[in-house]
Amino acid sequence: MKMKKIIAAALAMAMALSLAACGNKDNGPQGSQNPGSQGGSQSQGGSQNTPDPAPAGGAELVLWTYPVGGWGEESNVQPIMDAFKADTGITVKVEYLAYGDGDDKVNTAIGAKAAPDLIMEGPERLVTNWGAKGYLVDMSDILTDTDKSEISAAALAACTSADGKLYEYPLCMTAHCMGINLDAFKAAGADQYLDLENHTWTTEGFIKAVEALYAKKGDTVAAIFCKGQGGDQGTRALINNMYGGTFTNADHTAYTWDDPNNIKALEQLKSMPGIAFDASLEGGDELKLMYQEILDMAFCWNIAQQLDPATAHTGAGKTINGHEIVCMNFPTESGAPVLQGGIWGLGIFDNGDQAKIDAAKEFVKWMCASENAAQGIKISNFFPARNTVNGTDLTTIFDGSDSGDIMKDYNKVILPNLGDYYQVTKGWAAARTEWWNMLQKIGKGEDVTASVAEHLANANAAAAD
Repeated sequence: MKMKKIIAAALAMAMALSLAACGNKDNGPQGSQNPGSQGGSQSQGGSQNTPDPAPAGGAELVLWTYPVGGWGEESNVQPIMDAFKADTGITVKVEYLAYGDGDDKVNTAIGAKAAPDLIMEGPERLVTNWGAKGYLVDMSDILTDTDKSEISAAALAACTSADGKLYEYPLCMTAHCMGINLDAFKAAGADQYLDLENHTWTTEGFIKAVEALYAKKGDTVAAIFCKGQGGDQGTRALINNMYGGTFTNADHTAYTWDDPNNIKALEQLKSMPGIAFDASLEGGDELKLMYQEILDMAFCWNIAQQLDPATAHTGAGKTINGHEIVCMNFPTESGAPVLQGGIWGLGIFDNGDQAKIDAAKEFVKWMCASENAAQGIKISNFFPARNTVNGTDLTTIFDGSDSGDIMKDYNKVILPNLGDYYQVTKGWAAARTEWWNMLQKIGKGEDVTASVAEHLANANAAAAD
């Protein structure tokens, strides 16, 4: 009862807080992010497919964007749209989606033949969902040999369908991780289980840390949130990493939650005082509770939260009371964490208007394949999906900014642990639903093995369709 009352109060108080990723609306990045007007994208050497000439100015496009870092804030995005119009004469009107109901809005628009011209999100939606269903345009014709050499191979592979169609042009990427309240760990003596140089810890250390925090606090210190799919990359990564389990097979044709190592992790978590399977929380709710210092760690964390001072009102990487939040890899037995990645970029809906499709391709080239990419990456507060664009270095775009040192730290200790982008497995949307429903049942006391078997079977049935 104590925890429920505290959670209810905290969630009410936190309604005004805005959050980055993990299923809630994002905040913008820090510092001045005014994009320059650098001219339209030019054809880049080495292409075997020469794109059509740029469409004449005067076209009007609609872009729907999920809250990808600062792409959820008009104040960040509109200057970029203004610069694009100045360069090309093409107007782009932006509408902002939330993760809670964004998919429903897009699907409704598709059904009504009123889909936007452009959309920004990740391959799990653009490639394996709307692209696979034939709603998106293949952009292979604007992908030059130079692009192929500069874009991360993992990002490009995730954005390309099995039959070679480029349904998403990648812009930025990250690796999801954990966040902990370091001051709370120190107060409980739990910091002894952390390798703060490498931002790693063992599964045994994680268990002991939770025990120490719970002994100090006498209440929940971390939540296996399972109200819905928001932020579920955190619960998946925690469970997979603890004992080396997998979520899908290597060729992304089937789900593998019944891996004995996943069963072991679920049973361990369910047995731990201080860990709550909470069906009232999604990832964004979990973050609010950690910022409020009701929870001592979050499984739904990444660089966007680390850089966002507006969320806690005290500065980047701080709780509401100014305590330090430190990023951590998920705990492992092996010492080799495998982090789930996030890849975001642009897709084009095929609405039957070739002139608009051509104009949309011009925007994609301008935004993702020219020097203008730096501005889109900056407002995302994520990392470039390509280290260079036309030979221009993108890895230094945060140097000298308030976030520069933090970005370098993440690039050193978090991003190298990026694992397989398994979200492109068929039946992904159904599988996510099965995952959080499974966690809910386990939280209510259902046998772990039986619950895993039931929901895994449903997920694999969707993958087989």
